[in-house]
Amino acid sequence: EVFQESFKPECHHFNGTERVRFLQKRNYNRQQYLHFDSDLGYFVADSPVSESAVRYLNSQSEILEDRRSAVDRYCRHNYEVSTPFLVGRQ
Repeated sequence: EVFQESFKPECHHFNGTERVRFLQKRNYNRQQYLHFDSDLGYFVADSPVSESAVRYLNSQSEILEDRRSAVDRYCRHNYEVSTPFLVGRQ
């Protein structure tokens, strides 16, 4: 048997960088078990099994601050870097 864990960061841009939402989804064997939502500012359990992991992650201020800052550090930064290339390709 093969066990696989993966995560997928997503940036949702509304009206350029005026409103940006960062999501990080975590999957185990293709089943999403928890995610971080920057609109909420904390991790959310997507299955009963992940509730203890979410309690732990939400109790770690450093982890939460890192994920909250991803809106600027990851999403807005990549938008600014990618926009000239993508707009020029239309």
